[in-house]
Amino acid sequence: MPVTFPNRPAGVHPARWLAPAISVLAVFFVAPMLLNLVIAFSDMGSNLQISAFGADNLMRLLVADKRLPAILLTTLVYVVSTLLLFNLGLGIVLAIATTAVPPALGALFRGIWFLPRISPSVLYALLWIWAADPSPHSLINQVVVGVFGLPPLNLRNDHPMILIVVANGLVGASFAMVILASTIRAIPAHLWHAARVDGAGEWSVIRHVVLPALKSPVCFIALYQALSLMVTYEYILLITGGGPVYDTTTYALYIYRRAFESGAYGYGAMLALGLMVFGVLLTLLQWRMMNMRAQFTPPRIEVMR
Repeated sequence: MPVTFPNRPAGVHPARWLAPAISVLAVFFVAPMLLNLVIAFSDMGSNLQISAFGADNLMRLLVADKRLPAILLTTLVYVVSTLLLFNLGLGIVLAIATTAVPPALGALFRGIWFLPRISPSVLYALLWIWAADPSPHSLINQVVVGVFGLPPLNLRNDHPMILIVVANGLVGASFAMVILASTIRAIPAHLWHAARVDGAGEWSVIRHVVLPALKSPVCFIALYQALSLMVTYEYILLITGGGPVYDTTTYALYIYRRAFESGAYGYGAMLALGLMVFGVLLTLLQWRMMNMRAQFTPPRIEVMR
């Protein structure tokens, strides 16, 4: 028997309740996307004037930009390294570790680790700039020189990719830590008891009980964080500025530098359009892998009267 809603006013269509949200979405998302599409096929420069439309920016993106392959390689290295080592790897380790201790202690640790994510990006970046300063008095060099007796390091110039991967990864790991810790705590107790009764050790419990339960959340985190890493650049801009030269300039930061530093707004919009298309494809892949259609299917529940 279909579920009925006797208190719903007659003649009120559900779309009316969605109208405010749809209006906000249209103003702040759809309209900028359409505006970006127009600018992408124009010759808008630093004077913000448009004198012609054409496919010049598209051809430049596909063929003429000789710096773009190196930018894409830098982006790939940055995204894959940060995602595998920190956003997933360290996140899983932290989730398992913080659920293996008393709940209060685990919650305290997760709260402390989560602080950089909710702190201003400028403050977090300044801490890393101070820690990685080339002088012997910086935090990292005090350890390198004082403990290991090695010469001071200049991470921002000599190893900038390592610096931004670690700085961004430590923040990104908190996202997976919180989600996966909640998943682990939601595992039914009888599975833990059954594993213990069968004589399973800690590694066997993690392998056969914990990791299978984390499969779906890990897929979601991997796709979501990969997209997030590709479209954000504030830590890179604040810590290294994308340098030295273009060594740590990712695709998203390259869009910023071409549009706002070089004044090539038309080409910057075309680069942004390419990122938007890739983001849509990645989102569709996420929907496919997570079977999101089934998640939104109304449950088939019969109402007893």
